[in-house]
Amino acid sequence: MKFYPKTLLLKFLLIGGIAVGFYSCTHAPYVLPVGMRTGDPNMCFETDILPIFVSNCTKSGCHDAATHQSGYTLDSYEHIMKKGIVPGNSAASKIFESVAMNTFSVSHMPVGGGADISANDIALLREWIQTGAIEDSGSCGLACDSSNFTYSGAIEPLIQTYCVGCHNSPSSAGGMLTTYALVENAAVNGKLMGNITHASGYNAMPPTGISLSDCQVAQFRKWVAAGAPND
Repeated sequence: MKFYPKTLLLKFLLIGGIAVGFYSCTHAPYVLPVGMRTGDPNMCFETDILPIFVSNCTKSGCHDAATHQSGYTLDSYEHIMKKGIVPGNSAASKIFESVAMNTFSVSHMPVGGGADISANDIALLREWIQTGAIEDSGSCGLACDSSNFTYSGAIEPLIQTYCVGCHNSPSSAGGMLTTYALVENAAVNGKLMGNITHASGYNAMPPTGISLSDCQVAQFRKWVAAGAPND
């Protein structure tokens, strides 16, 4: 049997212990305490955050209720918060990692050749998570104004928020809605109103999670009735 000096044996045990500790020690990610989850007063989950998920993630075959790819259903606050969001810590939130950072080798989203989530939407997601990922914030009480139904002031922003995430390529089911001419065509042939009002024989849009408010539908209806102008 071979004997080692005590000092050498002590060093061996110490270094070995550090190595084992390094490889076996895991830490839960920092989570913002509930009392600090104040949210951003200029942000509302229903109008600012949920449409990002609905437009980019809840397509058929991805993260809708029927498919729930990889166990993620992203069509409501309750479902979104079940997995992949760490309140106060966007870097530890796998959902955010998948669309923005990719530092943990998670699959990049959206998949299938669709457009990446915009830099503005990524910034909104980061701010929402960092301030606590809460459901309600200060701006949620802001009223829709149905007297505003111009294309530039009302219709185009709604199309960008709720529609373009799905209708952004020639292969999109239901066609593209990326330009005024394409939106006008959908308005003239009746598909736009049929879809957003969930009329019989049409495809309900947005397809899952949320519907446009009565006020938003009224904005579309008035715009179409006025001849769908590019105003």
